[in-house]
Amino acid sequence: MRKIYLFDTTLRDGEQSPGVNLNRQEKVEIALQLERLGIDRIEAGFPAASPGDLEGVAAVAKAVKNASIIGLSRSREQDIDAAREALKDAQDPCLHLFLATSPIHRKHKLRMEKEQVLETAERAIRYAKQYFSKIEFSPEDAGRTELDFLCQVTEMAIKAGATVVNIPDTVGYMNPAEYGNIFKTLKEQVPGIEKIQLSAHCHDDLGMATANALSAILNGADQIEGTINGIGERAGNTALEEIALALATRPDYFQANTTLNLKEIARTSRLVSRLTGMVVPGNKAIVGANAFAHESGIHQDGMLKEKTTYEIISPETIGMKESKLVLGKHSGRHAFREKLIDMGYELDDEAVNAAFAKFKELADKKKQVTDEDILAMLEEKLAATPVVYTLEAIQVHYSNEAVPSATVRVRTASGLLERKAEGNGSVDAIYNAIDQVTAESVELEDYSIKSVSHGKDAQGEVHVVLKQGDYSAQGRGLSTDILEASARAYVDALNRLIDKRNAGPGRRDNMSLV
Repeated sequence: MRKIYLFDTTLRDGEQSPGVNLNRQEKVEIALQLERLGIDRIEAGFPAASPGDLEGVAAVAKAVKNASIIGLSRSREQDIDAAREALKDAQDPCLHLFLATSPIHRKHKLRMEKEQVLETAERAIRYAKQYFSKIEFSPEDAGRTELDFLCQVTEMAIKAGATVVNIPDTVGYMNPAEYGNIFKTLKEQVPGIEKIQLSAHCHDDLGMATANALSAILNGADQIEGTINGIGERAGNTALEEIALALATRPDYFQANTTLNLKEIARTSRLVSRLTGMVVPGNKAIVGANAFAHESGIHQDGMLKEKTTYEIISPETIGMKESKLVLGKHSGRHAFREKLIDMGYELDDEAVNAAFAKFKELADKKKQVTDEDILAMLEEKLAATPVVYTLEAIQVHYSNEAVPSATVRVRTASGLLERKAEGNGSVDAIYNAIDQVTAESVELEDYSIKSVSHGKDAQGEVHVVLKQGDYSAQGRGLSTDILEASARAYVDALNRLIDKRNAGPGRRDNMSLV
């Protein structure tokens, strides 16, 4: 069975999703989970984009031991040098160079002729080869590049020292037959192609990213690039969990497989969704909330008789095993600890006690505490956030015949502060009161609510994005009371914003990437 290597770019291409901005700790947390998942290669970021991104890549490079860590670089020496600095502590570093090759990019973006593109890329690869034993080269917008020129570019990259040549469908323009033919042609016509690995990087603008990637595998691709949950610029990237399960489910057809620990997929998906604030659609393949739900009476009858009538994948395969241990307000610490272990968390006594106290608070508010409740509660409790302000209490007065008002009390290093404010709604009043009590002037760029579980007493999770000048930060809040969750999310985002501001400039520039 041929092995397909998985190149995860959640921390680079995924972070380019509008509204996503991961701090260094969050990048490391995701990277360590990707390591547990068994990802072969992790693209940690674009070091030359900003000092903050360089630091984030460096932190991932230090933390991860069992995967190759990759930094993106334009075909410029200063970018390569920034990647060298960021990856100096990586056990298995790799440089990802790119340069556009399609006619539209050559004419309008680069303003280069073919010969200039070849010379620029070759010079960059040879320069990088002095410092990196592993180099991946990507001809950006390869899908719209003339096939004969793409063969020429690939041959040049091999001779210059690239170990992987990636074929990006940068704008999601290709269909499976066209894209697969590119790999078939490269395999047949490029001298020395057997010395390197061919990689596929697909975008989902026309909804064909996974299909195109699978076509590439059928035509000789050795590596698939993508993200968890398929996040990424515009419509996103190939969802790596879909590739892994397609190969695992149909080895008879693809004659290839990955070495992922499939049972970590659900947990990885949930973590990426939580830290990026990008909700996974209910109908998303593999990891969506409805992926293993059956409502039709005919389907239910078939499932009761034999699960494989309507399920080609079991939820246990991806780590969604349902526990029979039901927890409530009368449960003890021992049962709670066993539940955590069953869900993949092995915590020390102090962490268990802190989580158990939070669980007890939740159990008093809800009739039934679900696995989703526990996961959301636990991940919020364990998430380290720089604390300048701590929400102590809120009091809201609302009537449809009067202007809503809210009183907010927060704790600071110097003591308790309290302010009252009005607004055009309860949430607006709370946020106005927080602005007054903290004396911070911020802009609310995004506000969203989702239900963690089901029922009238379900926990609500609120995500907000705050902006202040060149700085922006997202915050999360969790509670059975949506107003409390809204306040907690706002204060969390405010603390993160202040931390970024104190750390100094680290804004990522918007650059045209692979």
